[in-house]
Formats: sequence, C-alpha cells, structure tokens
Amino acid sequence: MTEGALRVLTYNVHGQRDDRAALAEVVRAVAADVVIVQEGPRRFGWRNRTANLARAFGAVLAVGGLPSLGNLILTDMRVHVHRTWVTRFPLVPGRHMRGAAFAECSVGRRRFTVAGTHLSLDAAERASQAELLRAALAAVETPVVIGADVNETSGGAAWRTLADGLTDAAVAADATDRCTFPLHGPTGRIDGIFTDPRIEVARYDVVDTPLTRRASDHFPVIADLIIPE
Repeated sequence: MTEGALRVLTYNVHGQRDDRAALAEVVRAVAADVVIVQEGPRRFGWRNRTANLARAFGAVLAVGGLPSLGNLILTDMRVHVHRTWVTRFPLVPGRHMRGAAFAECSVGRRRFTVAGTHLSLDAAERASQAELLRAALAAVETPVVIGADVNETSGGAAWRTLADGLTDAAVAADATDRCTFPLHGPTGRIDGIFTDPRIEVARYDVVDTPLTRRASDHFPVIADLIIPE
C-alpha cells in the first residue's frame, strides 16, 4: 500500500430503512479506512444502534450519533483518532436540526481532519450551514477531508462554499457526470467528497451495483486519497 494512502467512503444510509444486509455488504466490500455516514442513528437507543452499525461495517466509531444529529465518522484499525468534536447548526423553527461531526486522525505519521455533514433541504439554510461548517474548520491546521450530503448539486451556493479553496474529488477525477441520487433514475450529484489541495485524489468512484440499489436511496461515493507528510 502506498504510504499515506487513505480510502474514504461517504454514504447516506437512509436511516437504515432499506436492505440492511446489503448495506453492510456494500460497505465491507469497499474496505474504506474512513466511512462518513449521513442519516445514522440519532434517536432512542442511538448508542447501541450506532455500535451495531459500526460492527456490521467492520469499523470502529470515532464520533457521531445523537450529538451530531446522525452524522457518523467510522474508521478501520489503520487510522488513529486523536480528538473528536461535533457541532449543531442553529435550528430554524419547523425544520430538522442539522449538525456535523469532526475527527482529527492520522495514518502513520500523516495527520488529517475528517468532517461529515448532511445539509438542509432549504437553499438559504443549507448555504448558511455550509458557511458555519467551513468556519468550524478554519482553525484546523491539518489537511481536511469533508464528506457531505449537500442536498444540492455543484451549481448551488452551499456546494460552492464547501468547494471554495478545496478540491472536489469528482472534478479532480473528471467524473462529474456520476450522479449519486436518487437511486432509481439518478439525476444529480448531491453527495460529495472535498479535500485540502495538499491531498492527492488518486481515484474517485460512485458505486452503482444491484447491491447498492438495495442498500439505500443514495449511491456510496469513494475516494482514494494520498495524505501528505
């Protein structure tokens, strides 16, 4: 394995409302070092359900669940987690509260910070949430990797905010035509991986197989990255 190599998966798991066995098989087959989950457990019994989900994926929970409102960061045993934190975005009355999860990690001597989020369905609200997420990362010195269900395509204000100064992994791989949602008749790329320019994007993929079509209403998004020293 190349030194500094890191496989990242970002995946909206649809609250595990679909074929759970297929979901677990999909994630295990990807064999990611870092799995960023949207719509993970966030209500009653979330601790046990999150532990069960991590176990089904063959991963370890770094951070997330109720405190981050369903955003999870999971890792394999290659990844050392140094610190974690969460944030919640301001609640707009009548809408769902949203948040984000963060983990500062390393592979060998190479450090990086992972963030995971799921933005609002409302355009103005999600643009504000994207700005708050970037502000939360402003003081981070390590290279950043963001996995997000942006709930809009690359032309939107929130997407542009997340991508500003970062690398959109699909753009780097010339794969912007690979849609991620909805599962049946995908028409948009609303799930993305954004990386610090110091990180090399070696590979990008949206996994469309019969198994992923049973596992969730989103396709999983993968990026193979090289973390700098």
